[in-house]
Amino acid sequence: MGQLSTRAADLSERLAQNAQAVCRHYLPAGRREGRYWMVGDVAGTPGRSLYVRLFENERGTIGNWVDAATGEHGDLIDLIRLNQRHGRLAETIDEAERFLSLPPSADDDERRLSPGPPARAGSPTAARRLFAASKPIVGTLAATYLQSRGITHLVDLPALRFHPRCYYRPNDYDVPGTPVAFAALIASVTDHEGTQTGTHRTWLDPSGSMKAAVASPRRAMGNILGHAIRFGKAQDVIAASEGIETMLSLREVLPTLPLAAATSSSHLAAILFPPMLRRLYVARDRDAAGDAALSILTERALAAGIELLSLMPELGDFNDDLRLHGPSVLGERVVDQLHETDRARFQRR
Repeated sequence: MGQLSTRAADLSERLAQNAQAVCRHYLPAGRREGRYWMVGDVAGTPGRSLYVRLFENERGTIGNWVDAATGEHGDLIDLIRLNQRHGRLAETIDEAERFLSLPPSADDDERRLSPGPPARAGSPTAARRLFAASKPIVGTLAATYLQSRGITHLVDLPALRFHPRCYYRPNDYDVPGTPVAFAALIASVTDHEGTQTGTHRTWLDPSGSMKAAVASPRRAMGNILGHAIRFGKAQDVIAASEGIETMLSLREVLPTLPLAAATSSSHLAAILFPPMLRRLYVARDRDAAGDAALSILTERALAAGIELLSLMPELGDFNDDLRLHGPSVLGERVVDQLHETDRARFQRR
């Protein structure tokens, strides 16, 4: 899987060099407006909600895209995978190579051994460097923020770190004068073998009680699609969700259940299954995006011979439940939704 991630990162950079051609091919109902390709969504519906950056400047990297209606975002590999509804990263790699008219990557080993250029902004290399430059969260503003969300078990979280001054690139929806750096919760995105493919950032208000007051307080960089922020080692049973706070809320009451936060509903729908997986819990949000992600995952799990069970919150998501009802009530509600054999296995003693 690490080799697939490396190939995807390389192809992402090559696709960015042909960003407008990619958009014309996969999103033909869109059109160029200034520095962007504008279209309705990743499926190519006419509209102006999704914008793909075609030119690099101080505000963004070529090929990065954001859907203002859903908050979904990514690079061109992510866009192609969602557009083509691929279930496996390998399918997207094959499609990208076909589009670029590349041979089937026979020189991958040579490319990895040869020195490359400085890390491109938003690349997996830049993502790994940011995570390495951050520090453990205990005693930081990131810990204060999580505690304000009712999350108190903050030890043994190697996937999370804190950066005191993380660069924020204002976008067209930010107010003039928006600062270009905030403290941030930094999360490592990995494949199921533990190879880091990206980094997720949550910018924080100086009070630590909320996210920073910016248009996009959460952003990811690197190769995200199919991968996740992981708490615990993947086994035959895991739970997956969109967000970090949802997964950490479940960790409050099921501390030994392996968890995976996919960072968005579209990424949750496309999460890659570990080879040993036999049962997947989907800790979905109670909204239309959660319905859509669950529907796609149900179809994919059935095809892969994996049992899928939905975990439904009482409120909007499980962090809402945790903050309103507390861990005891949340624990009872979640345990009641587990498979009978998993109740004794993962329930807090």
